[in-house]
Amino acid sequence: MIQDIILDTLIDGIKLLPFLFITYLAMEYVEHKTGNKTWKIMQKSGKWGPVIGGVLGIVPQCGFSTAASNLYAGRIITPGTLYAVFLSTSDEMLPIFISSQVPLTAIARILTVKVIIGIGMGLLVDFMIRRKRGNCKEKLKIDHLCNHQHCHCQEGNIFKSALSHTLQIFLFIILISFFINLFIGVVGEDKLAALVSGKMFLGPLAAGLIGLIPNCASSVVLTQLYLEGVLGAGSMLAGLLAGSGVGLLVLYKVNDDLKENIKITLFLYTAGVVSGILIEMSGLVF
Repeated sequence: MIQDIILDTLIDGIKLLPFLFITYLAMEYVEHKTGNKTWKIMQKSGKWGPVIGGVLGIVPQCGFSTAASNLYAGRIITPGTLYAVFLSTSDEMLPIFISSQVPLTAIARILTVKVIIGIGMGLLVDFMIRRKRGNCKEKLKIDHLCNHQHCHCQEGNIFKSALSHTLQIFLFIILISFFINLFIGVVGEDKLAALVSGKMFLGPLAAGLIGLIPNCASSVVLTQLYLEGVLGAGSMLAGLLAGSGVGLLVLYKVNDDLKENIKITLFLYTAGVVSGILIEMSGLVF
């Protein structure tokens, strides 16, 4: 079992490497080349970030949620954009649906619901923040990542710095994911499944907790139970909305504000559970 866990952990981590490197390379370019121009562009187009983030989030795998965590830690994207990506992403759901030959119309409806919720919540969060702050804008914090990881980015080229950031986060993900996979292997996916099956209110509550597990296993369990008819659409979506792959895990690594990270986690859980319960009560079937 240990060998399988190690192999699965490495495979999942390696899938993230291109996303991580491209994200850090872009951030290094912003820091070294664009200066104030990028900040001016952000001020003009930031309010549409949740729309873009919600659409990009439907891409399978958790690469975009990982990228969003890093971009938010550098304050390149808004909180609403981060929420939009996290809520719309579905990790392994889409590949499983396609491989199980789920009708494309059903897949499209589920993805549409996730995107609408993600964009809606993201726009709402940014709107509330703008009302609270007024014209006060957050400053870019890209250099914070360099100070946090002690890599002295200014002393080297952007490729070397981006590679350094990528490897550090990659090793962190591998380490944490191994212990999570080990826990799931010991506890068993069947016991996790028993928490969410056949319960209108408790189902979404439990599914949301499973969705918060920063690992693709949670989305696999939730999707498979839905396909087998054990879970309703609401419970499945509660878990998938709350889940963001390893994006949330990376956020805790790169964003030093622990209270803010906890608030983001609670928001994701609440948004997922409330949406799931409403869908269950409506009797919506995809």
